[in-house]
Amino acid sequence: MPMIIEIPLPSYLFAALLVVNLLLAAILIFIERKDAQATWAWLLILFFIPLVGFIIYILLGQTLTRRKMFQWEGIKKVGLDHLISEQKDDLLSPTFRFNSTTVDENRDLIYMHLMNNDAILTKQNDVRIYTDGKKKFDQLLTDIKNAETFIHIQYYIFRYDGIGKEIIDALTEKAKEGVKVRLLYDDLGSRSLRKRYLKAFREAGGEIGIFFPSRFTIVNLRLNFRNHRKLVNIDGKYGYIGGFNVGDEYLGKKKKFGYWRDTHLRIEGPALAAIQTRFILDWNQASKEYHISYHNRYFPQFEYTGKTPIQIVSSGPDSEFEQIKNGYLKMIMDARKSILIQTPYFIPDQTLLDALRVAAQTGIEVKIMIPNKPDHMFVYWATTSHIGEMLKSGATVYIYENGFIHNKVLVVDEKVSSVGTANIDQRSFKLNFEVNAFIYDPAIANDLIQDFAEDVKVSTHLTLEVYENRAKRIRFKESISRLLSPIL
Repeated sequence: MPMIIEIPLPSYLFAALLVVNLLLAAILIFIERKDAQATWAWLLILFFIPLVGFIIYILLGQTLTRRKMFQWEGIKKVGLDHLISEQKDDLLSPTFRFNSTTVDENRDLIYMHLMNNDAILTKQNDVRIYTDGKKKFDQLLTDIKNAETFIHIQYYIFRYDGIGKEIIDALTEKAKEGVKVRLLYDDLGSRSLRKRYLKAFREAGGEIGIFFPSRFTIVNLRLNFRNHRKLVNIDGKYGYIGGFNVGDEYLGKKKKFGYWRDTHLRIEGPALAAIQTRFILDWNQASKEYHISYHNRYFPQFEYTGKTPIQIVSSGPDSEFEQIKNGYLKMIMDARKSILIQTPYFIPDQTLLDALRVAAQTGIEVKIMIPNKPDHMFVYWATTSHIGEMLKSGATVYIYENGFIHNKVLVVDEKVSSVGTANIDQRSFKLNFEVNAFIYDPAIANDLIQDFAEDVKVSTHLTLEVYENRAKRIRFKESISRLLSPIL
């Protein structure tokens, strides 16, 4: 009689996990073809923590269905096609001038955004910068209350707390008056926003769009792809773009963070057409019940008196190119005098890190400001690790001490700037849906530089000597976090 050998159940589980991990490793290497850094990071997770690593990868790493998820970028941008075509011809003509020295000096950057992102350059914009949450929300509420035709409002995080309830109440009142009000929010970022909170808003005629809602009660299999954009368009007259979400912490009311330092723009001008186009694309993807058509009422024409040239540039995992990162990279490569960066997370990929290091090593003034406290632990230690590289290259680094700094600002040569939602990390470049304003105006650049100078007064200058004397436990945290930085 043949002898039967019983294999303990744990051995079956171990063998199954090994097979699954090998299959995932093959998918990572041969099918998904992620960049080498991200591939190695995921392989480390899969093989060092097999079961947990598999779950993390399913939730955060897989991208096989990306082509099915994101198809709305092909929607024709009605009303802008002829302008895009004309601008391409103008930018390619060596004799054509835009009546702006800064624009003419940055034709390559403008052309890149136009070619790869259909980001039309608009010139007659008036821009107001907000760095304080209370002032920003006071103005937003004023503009909402004065709305006459439509309000399109989109945020990654929308909380139903003090300021959130105030905004919802204001939107509800406008809906009752017959204004077309649409609210779009991210399902994960706004997970505390319960549908019952919006009942009165819906009953008043307000419409709601939810980006990538969970198909299950607890687990969202698409949680890695989030809409991080913050956009508002009111009557086609006033637009908002920047870093502030909606919640009391952005008014400095949360002890964990203290004062919240951010940067947001209020725009009046033809750039509103690009903001509207971006909102409609996102809305039509998220809302299955209410579809927005490209109608002239959503693209009204006004007499504009502003002078600021702007491109509204978006990027996301559906994009062929990492458009905002490429914009950052081009600005840095073209710098001849100075580079100022404010970011809550500084985890650049190798190309961006090398460009910044080379700039600092060739005598260009590179100044970087980051927070003094983490809101995401691994991200924070990965940030300090990369900051060390910049200190060794000669960059000046400031640690913001007056609360939490969340703004995403890049200013080059006191002329060109970028303000928006994209952090300097690979999540913003590859996974999140982001939107930035690229601004070609020395006056706006100067305002942002002055804001930076005010922030320096409440910051600590981090020197290379201080950094190199950091504790061993911090070095250990940085080393582990740096390994994971391609997937943070």
